[in-house]
Amino acid sequence: MDYRRITLFAGHYGSGKTNIAVNWTKYIAEKESRVTLADMDIVNPYYRAKDSARELEDMGIRVISSFFANSNVDLPALPQDIYSVIDDKSRYAVLDVGGDDRGALALGRLVPGILEENSYEMLLVVNRFRPLTRDIDGIMEVVSEIETACRLPFTAIVNNSNLGAETTPEDVLESMDYANEVSRRTGLPIKMTTVEKGLFDSLSGRIENLFPLSLQKRPTET
Repeated sequence: MDYRRITLFAGHYGSGKTNIAVNWTKYIAEKESRVTLADMDIVNPYYRAKDSARELEDMGIRVISSFFANSNVDLPALPQDIYSVIDDKSRYAVLDVGGDDRGALALGRLVPGILEENSYEMLLVVNRFRPLTRDIDGIMEVVSEIETACRLPFTAIVNNSNLGAETTPEDVLESMDYANEVSRRTGLPIKMTTVEKGLFDSLSGRIENLFPLSLQKRPTET
C-alpha cells in the first residue's frame, strides 16, 4: 500500500486512530530506515501512541509526544521538536491527531509547512459502531470541525468499523455500505479498511485494500 512522507490520522474519540497510527508507523518502518511517530493527543484519551513508545523505539522509530499528554491541561501545547516533522524531510512521519477540534488546533501550526511540501495524506478514521459517528451526518460534523480547526483538508478515509473483540467478518463486510456512503458524501476515496489481524485471512480478497492491525497494549499489559 502506498504512503506519503507525512501521514496524519484524525477522527472522533474512539474511532481507533491511535492504534492505526501505531500500526501504520510499523508498516512504513519495515520499508524505510528513518521514521517518526508524533503523538499529538493532548486531551487525556484512553489510548495514546506514547503508550507504545518503548516498542517503537526498539524498532528504531522516533516517538514525539506532548509534555501534557494524559493530563488535564487544556492548552494545545506540544514540544518544540514537533517541528522536526516538517523540517527534517529525510524522515517519514506519522501524526496521531487529537480527537476533536481542540486536538486539531495543535496541528494548525504545522499546516503551512505540510502544505508547502505537499507530500501528505490526511486520513479520516471512521467507525460505524461508535455512537457519535454511527450516522453520516455525525461524520460530516466531525469532518467540518477538524478541517476548520487545523485548516488542512482530509484526503481519504480509513474504515475502522469494529466491535472490539466481538467483531466478526460479517460486521466488517456490512460496514462497507456505510464506508461507501461516507466516501460519497465527503468526496473522499477509501484508503483502506482495517481489521484485527486474526480476521485478515477470512476477509482477504473480499474487501479491497485490507490492512491488518495488531492491537495496541497498555503499558501495564506489556
